[in-house]
Amino acid sequence: MTNPIAVFLALFIFAGLGYDLIWMDGQATLLLVRKLVDLIEWVAFWR
Repeated sequence: MTNPIAVFLALFIFAGLGYDLIWMDGQATLLLVRKLVDLIEWVAFWR
């Protein structure tokens, strides 16, 4: 991955998080974090 691609992806992710926190009160971020925790627990179970 080149530096310009990494910078673009980082800005895109931060813009999405900013949009979610400002206009949607962080609902999408909270949903993604909850799903990530479920995934981590599921993977840990199969370990």
